[in-house]
Amino acid sequence: MACGADLNRTRLAPSPTGPLHLGHAFAALTAARLADPGQFLLRIEDIDQSRCRPEYETLIARDLHWLGLNWPQPVMRQSERLPAYQDALDRLAALGLTYPCQCRRADIRAALSAPQEGAAPIIGPDGPVYPGTCRHRSMTDAGPEDAIRLNMARALQHLGTDEIAFLDENITPGIPHRLSASDIIQGIGDVVLARRGMGSSYHLSVVVDDAAQGITLITRGKDLFDSTYIHVILQKLLQLPVPRYHHHRLIRDESGKRLAKRDDARALGLYRDEGRSPDEIRQMLGF
Repeated sequence: MACGADLNRTRLAPSPTGPLHLGHAFAALTAARLADPGQFLLRIEDIDQSRCRPEYETLIARDLHWLGLNWPQPVMRQSERLPAYQDALDRLAALGLTYPCQCRRADIRAALSAPQEGAAPIIGPDGPVYPGTCRHRSMTDAGPEDAIRLNMARALQHLGTDEIAFLDENITPGIPHRLSASDIIQGIGDVVLARRGMGSSYHLSVVVDDAAQGITLITRGKDLFDSTYIHVILQKLLQLPVPRYHHHRLIRDESGKRLAKRDDARALGLYRDEGRSPDEIRQMLGF
């Protein structure tokens, strides 16, 4: 059921690989606040079945309900949407924009460590920018041990654009954020669309799922800001709507480091067990 034309539909999409912490609470409360009076959705990003656990999914729902949040049922799960991701991959392959990649992380590190006039590897949203070792390969050669990458140069050429732009309602609202095609090719590169044994990747699945759920406003941390250029490219290639974006601040520890799921000391369940109230958590986070 879609929201009205003027109402936001937002989502929180955690992976059930550990307990939620204060950073997740801030993201959830931000998404819910910006949806009101529209609709806030929960989506479970469990494509990596080797790390996801049912008990963490149960804990996610418990923690969010404890904060006072509710969402429509049933909840969308990535693990149930592999055909949708394969369809998107097939569409991109039909356009000649993908290729299979057999490189392991060690192979990429070795290729990037080769002397190139003393230049250090460029770090993009997914880490070191892929050097293009397998770019010559055809999808007809793809095997079960291959990842699938997007040929970024071909993708931008297909779109016929010399830049990608999007609006962020929190960071310089009203002023488009732009990145030239050459900067995207050099600074982001050929991103992975399907990882070995998973059938998809974060970039592909999040774009396909946001469109399927009719998300109109994507709220997430500033650490994913640069990934938005990738997502807008995929949205345009797949002829999907381009939502609005709101990249919010990150919750950090005393040393300024972003919280991670392994940071159990700030897990919501521990605060709850200590007798803290949802209102106290909201106050800690500035809500």
